[in-house]
Formats: sequence, structure tokens, C-alpha cells
Amino acid sequence: MDTKHTRCEMLFGDHFKKLQNAKVLLLGVGGVGSFALDCLYRSGVEDITIVDYDTFDITNQNRQIGSEAVGKVKVEHLHTLYPNTTPINQKIDIPWVDNFDFSPYNLILDAIDDIDVKVHLIEKYHKKLICSGGSAKRVDPTKIEYINIFKTYNDPFVKKIREKLKKKRFSKNFKVIFSSELPQSKELGSFVGVTGSFGLCMCSLAIQNLLSEK
Repeated sequence: MDTKHTRCEMLFGDHFKKLQNAKVLLLGVGGVGSFALDCLYRSGVEDITIVDYDTFDITNQNRQIGSEAVGKVKVEHLHTLYPNTTPINQKIDIPWVDNFDFSPYNLILDAIDDIDVKVHLIEKYHKKLICSGGSAKRVDPTKIEYINIFKTYNDPFVKKIREKLKKKRFSKNFKVIFSSELPQSKELGSFVGVTGSFGLCMCSLAIQNLLSEK
């Protein structure tokens, strides 16, 4: 009998059970994170903990899944759309990172936009962290790459992360999702064709990582 995951099982074969048994922590469920969440859930990863502290605003509706629910807490509303998720309505700051137990999770997905917190996460959890750079101000999803953060270019947001890591003498081969496209606006404009593609790229990397686990 066919199920909602039949086509995924056809593609992934016996390894599909790895996705069903995985535990993923998703930090941030905005323009990037909400698409990563949808992709993970549809692909068979249902034990997903989602962390965010924001509520939906009307300006989110150009790029965020679930954003028609203006005024509602993001993680709580997304939990109604993806019932097996565990919502945590929490501001992600450095003290929270230091006190939260990350050990149960196979992967940590970083879709937040706080530079200092991203640097802290990279320092502490780079071995199981998938990190997104800046997805705003761009229109061409074909410019998205996944490379060593110290080889990135044309992304002022990632540049700030890179510089802070250098000051901390972090030199490991840590990869980041980024766009080589030059920013197309000074304001923080955004296009779902790119922000959503960042999220789908993040999901794909997570799926490949989980499938490769022994």
C-alpha cells in the first residue's frame, strides 16, 4: 500500500529508516528555516525540534511557510502544520546555546541571522552543524553554493562571520551555504525563489548527511 513517503522509500531504499530514526534540531523557521522544515518533514524526518521566538508578520508572507497566520507564534503554528515536531518558543542567544542539550540530535541546522550566535555555534558544534549564510537581497538561486566559509565571497553577512572566526583562530574546514551573487538592493529585500532554495539546499545536505551515517 502506498504511503506519503512511498516515493522517498523508492529513492533511498533501506537507508530510508535512517531518516525516520533521526533527530534534527532546526534553529530559526523563517524564510530559510520554514522551507528546510517542510522538506525534511516530507522526506521522512519527523522528529524535528524547531526553535524560534518570533511571531508572524504580514511582511513575512512573501517568503515564509505558515505566515498567513499573522500574529501567531511561529513555532506553535508550524507545529499544527507539522504535528510531530517539537516547538520551542525561545530566543536563540549565546546563553541559551551554552545551556541547551544538543547531544540527542544527529544534526543541527542553523537558519538564524544573529552573527555572534552563529559564530558560537560553529565553534562548539561544527561537526554536526549545517549553517546558512545570507539569503536576502538576491534573485538568482543558481548562485547558491556550499563551500568552505573561508573561500566565500560577495556575501557581506558571511564575511562578518568569517572575520569573527578568524579572530577566534578558528581554521577548520567548515562549509556554509552561501550565494556568490552580489546583493541586488541596499534594503533587506527578499525573494522566495532564493530564500526557499537556501532552505531546500539545507534540507538536501541534511538528508545526505543522515543517509551516510553508519
